[in-house]
Amino acid sequence: MKYFKLIIFPLLCVVSMSCTGDFDDINENKSAFTADEVSAKFFLTSSQVSLYAPGRTAYWRAHLIHSDRFAGHATFGHNASWWGDNICYDYNSSFSDATYNWLSGRYGNIKAFGDYTTVGGEFENEYMYAISIIMKSLFFQMYTDVYGMVPFSEAGVDGILTPKYDSQMDVYKGIIADLDAAMATIGDTEKTGLGVDDVGENDIYCGGDLQQWKRLANTLKLRIGMRALGAVGENFATATINSALSAPLLDDSNGSVTMIKDLVISEWQSASYGDIWHDFGTTGSANWTIGATLINYLQNNDDPRLSVYATPAVGGTFVYTHDDSDSEYQQRLSFIITSLEDASASYTSVVTDTTTVITVDPGQYIGQPTRINQYTQTFVKYNMFSTPGERITQERGTQVDSYPEIILTSAESYYLQAEAVLRGISNGDAQALFQTGIREAMNLWEISNAETNIYIANQELADISDGTLDEKLEKIAIQRWIAGYTDGFEAWAVVRDTGYPSELAAGVSNYVIFAPGNLDGDYPQRLRYGSKAQANPNYSDAISQQGADMQGTKLWYAK
Repeated sequence: MKYFKLIIFPLLCVVSMSCTGDFDDINENKSAFTADEVSAKFFLTSSQVSLYAPGRTAYWRAHLIHSDRFAGHATFGHNASWWGDNICYDYNSSFSDATYNWLSGRYGNIKAFGDYTTVGGEFENEYMYAISIIMKSLFFQMYTDVYGMVPFSEAGVDGILTPKYDSQMDVYKGIIADLDAAMATIGDTEKTGLGVDDVGENDIYCGGDLQQWKRLANTLKLRIGMRALGAVGENFATATINSALSAPLLDDSNGSVTMIKDLVISEWQSASYGDIWHDFGTTGSANWTIGATLINYLQNNDDPRLSVYATPAVGGTFVYTHDDSDSEYQQRLSFIITSLEDASASYTSVVTDTTTVITVDPGQYIGQPTRINQYTQTFVKYNMFSTPGERITQERGTQVDSYPEIILTSAESYYLQAEAVLRGISNGDAQALFQTGIREAMNLWEISNAETNIYIANQELADISDGTLDEKLEKIAIQRWIAGYTDGFEAWAVVRDTGYPSELAAGVSNYVIFAPGNLDGDYPQRLRYGSKAQANPNYSDAISQQGADMQGTKLWYAK
């Protein structure tokens, strides 16, 4: 009988319901493991979870401090906050390095799973290998959309310690080729194997359903094709889009690909927004509010996701006293009042001599403007603005479902299909595709069909049957951006690619109120490489080709 050595990595099992039983059995076998007891599936889960739900340090720095705030979904800089909302618009090497170290290191886990399952690997399985290739593609799409040029063609190649940086166009092309190969391998097959060779529940993205993996891969291919469309020198986007549209995509029958969080394992291995929210206390010092752009879009369009995405402001009475030390006092106070007006808030303002008392009624949804500078920060009162919804800040250990971690949604599939029709790339009913996308986006947050129907029937933001092409494309971009809540990296990419919401993409110019950062008020286009990247001699070549290693350097698809 054939026996195997099995190396158990830390964080091997992150979903206790899918792993515990298997390893209870393995632990009883004190001598060795037979061929029918071991499988690469036991190495799959950890590589999946680390890409979308890393430990608390990375979740705090990469997601919340950078992508969610650049996306305009989260804001700091209120009067109780440790942080000004200028943080990371003003480059911060510590936070930037932490983000780079997490993201650049994710491919290692994915590659390890691929090495086990490739031809000649210790657990050779062509279908598991196809899964690893699709996971690799998810990773590199995120990686290149954050930094631009990254090592791709030589990444992970044995013997190459300093891989070259590939252009973003070449990374996109490489991802598309990988996705096509993975989908061809899967074909009509539904499972990775029988018994221990069926990844089953160890696959926390698709539950072992290879056809859902195929739909995921094809929808990712469509996203990349649409994002590349019209970029300088691209000659593959239209063909890629048409190829994707001719094959099954994520749809309303099979739903989105999301990852349900395990809130039992250590937050240092896999975290959520709730860990950050509760671990730093409840005084607001490290807690965040929700951006005004998002709240206003939801509220102004009676979007039923508002009560899920956000919690109403506490409200209260807020006293502002003028003194001569702030020559811009009146402009900053007026800005706060204007922000309340923009949110259609119910409030009163009473001025007595040098004191202004603003009373904001409780229970209202009021978003905080983004990129407030340190001088305006004292005017921005924590209880005046909405905070994240309860599902977002779900506390670990309460055994209540948290928000789903988005991998790729069926909503985006329909939004991209609608855009392809509008651009004349394909035929179809753009309005019907668009509205199905809205339904799928609502389903993700368990919004009732009745509420969704009302929204679709009554809101202009849900109608692309009339207007100019630019107006229609703007509505699709806004819906994609709204659906990207809690998926900040992708929501940020939508703004950079489409220019919508325009108030975010335009940056800021009034430096009495806002923080220009190191960008002179411009919208951030990328993150800087981490300091470890500079040890690669090919780093300088990447900078010379792409542009300065600065947050304002536009990436290939956004130029």
